[in-house]
Amino acid sequence: MIHVGIDLHQKESQICVIDERGEVLAERRVATRRDSLQQALAAWAGAQVLVEASNESEWVARHLEQCGYAVVVGDPNYTPMYGHRHKRYKTDRRDAAALAGASAQGLFRRAHRRSEERRRVRAELITRDALVRTRTRYISVMRARLRSEGWRLRSGEAESFVPRVGELALAPELRAQLQPLLRVLEHVNEELAVADRALARRAMVEPVVQRLRSVPQVGPITALAYVAALDDVRRFHSAHQVESYLGMVPRERSSGEHQVRGRITKTGDKHVRWLLVEAAWRLLRSRKASVEPLQAWATQLATRRGRRVAVVAMARRLAGILYAMWRDGADFDPRKLERRHEPAGVR
Repeated sequence: MIHVGIDLHQKESQICVIDERGEVLAERRVATRRDSLQQALAAWAGAQVLVEASNESEWVARHLEQCGYAVVVGDPNYTPMYGHRHKRYKTDRRDAAALAGASAQGLFRRAHRRSEERRRVRAELITRDALVRTRTRYISVMRARLRSEGWRLRSGEAESFVPRVGELALAPELRAQLQPLLRVLEHVNEELAVADRALARRAMVEPVVQRLRSVPQVGPITALAYVAALDDVRRFHSAHQVESYLGMVPRERSSGEHQVRGRITKTGDKHVRWLLVEAAWRLLRSRKASVEPLQAWATQLATRRGRRVAVVAMARRLAGILYAMWRDGADFDPRKLERRHEPAGVR
């Protein structure tokens, strides 16, 4: 069988083709485009292609699979995939050759590839997040401009920012300066409303999302983002594995009797991590009796470690609770909440 290793990059990629004995049949550099990749591999129809997971890997894998190749998207954190590669002699040519060799020897670990539906949901969530960040940035700029002229806005939601600015008796010059930003902000709010309605419709037809929303303060956006990030709950064996996957466990440097734990790793989907932290803040402020055990647990932790540490720990625990509900097909049950010991290095 012919094996192909492709070291993918945004503009150009390196290809290495070997046979079952490891003999190099071809090495070339091609543009990272559909037609160029297809043309470069045309002579080796049906070959197994190994690429490492990256921003470009999914569309490349889907395209080559449609062309009849057996494509493997490998986990880049799996060290044996690169054999004896030395960090001082790293080149694209060496990486492509190492990937081809790993394909021939089976020295790879498959990276999880999200389903088409989950990819679509995740893309919509990314678009919404970009709109939210744009609105936040514009509001910050206008608030600063108003403060510099001695104006203060009454408190309110971001959606009502434009009407609240309209209530102020601003000087014509200042209003003219803010008007372009206000027009853009109105358009962003309209697009956000459209995005929220579309995501709300998706949440209504997803049984898993509806179940996760039974947790107080977990809305449709948080539940959808969590489900899209994990994709398939069966690939995780424990809540701790999910917490680690989302980058919510503390870093650790241990050797012998010396153990040091620091801030959370922040690997994985940062958008989901941010949403869980926001949900944790809302849980701490909630007045619902069902979350009192969680609040008591977080309050004790905050007394020892500080409020921000407690919020991150609450977000991590929330990630585990959502995993258990999805795995067991159960709605939120506050009676199952128990105190859990938190690592000393949570930050």
